[in-house]
Amino acid sequence: MLFKVAMIVEIPATLAPEEAQQLKAKEKAYSQQLQHEGKWRHIWRIAGKYENVSIFDVKDNTALHDILMGLPLYPFMKISIEPLCRHPSSIHEDDK
Repeated sequence: MLFKVAMIVEIPATLAPEEAQQLKAKEKAYSQQLQHEGKWRHIWRIAGKYENVSIFDVKDNTALHDILMGLPLYPFMKISIEPLCRHPSSIHEDDK
């Protein structure tokens, strides 16, 4: 199943800079692992903001939930999710 996931990251100013950097490094490693596995198919930064829009390709809602809950920055995120389906006018065969 494909999902569009929008993430807004709001790290509190009270979080120690070292801890924030560690969380960001863990987040990057985790997201890149998921990209290599094909579960996190696309990620785009929203220009000028600490936000992204991503496309996930996972088995079901529970799989997506588990991935998102595993994000090191999850406690500092606002997340919105939209399920996607293939558009009949698409010329791409791999967009499910």
